Amino acid sequence: MERTGDHDDAPALGRGARERSGARVHGATVAHVVERLRDDILGRRFVPGQRVVEKELTDRFGVSRGPVREAFRRLAAEGLIELEPNRGALVRRLSLREMQDLFQIRCELEALAARLAALATDLARRERFAVEIGSIFKDARRHSSAYMDENQRFHASVMRLAGNLQLSELGRQLRLPLIMAQVGDALTADVLAQSVAEHRSIARAILDRDPQAADAAMRAHLSRAAAFAVERFGQTGEKP
Repeated sequence: MERTGDHDDAPALGRGARERSGARVHGATVAHVVERLRDDILGRRFVPGQRVVEKELTDRFGVSRGPVREAFRRLAAEGLIELEPNRGALVRRLSLREMQDLFQIRCELEALAARLAALATDLARRERFAVEIGSIFKDARRHSSAYMDENQRFHASVMRLAGNLQLSELGRQLRLPLIMAQVGDALTADVLAQSVAEHRSIARAILDRDPQAADAAMRAHLSRAAAFAVERFGQTGEKP
């Protein structure tokens, strides 16, 4: 009887273990879909206003609708997509007013981050920063999608060196890469070259431990980016 009882308990324990394992797999699957879609949106492989088709994603990732729908919910919470009745998931398209407001806030936050980064005293973190931003000093001609990745990494590296976790979290919420993705089709070679030069000025000020110069360089960079975005929206007929 005791042997039978032990044997009867085994399947129940096995089911519990399988359920826990399944939950972990589901979570990992959702995280993977979220990460890939986030990269696609910020890299303009999905453009603002484009519908993201659920069936195409289930086929692409080899998953059921559940993980894809959960990924949509998470990306909607991040402000990267919008969920609309009868239309499904759409890549978020910012209005001119939203873009102006976000740039205004972002300019202040990133100027603070640049100052804090310049003042950072941890040598290991400073060395890691220099390695992370190494690509901005390469003279290779940039293309829009590659630049978007480089731009995102550069600004994220400044935030990390600044060392303020709350500031980093606010920066992620404001999504500068999403803002720039709105105008990515207008990023010509000359525009990209100017932006890279501005990144270098910011980086040099940080590496030289000059907080005032880092602040000024970051403000100049983001102010020009904001003006460019506003001008681009004007050309497309977008109104505040």
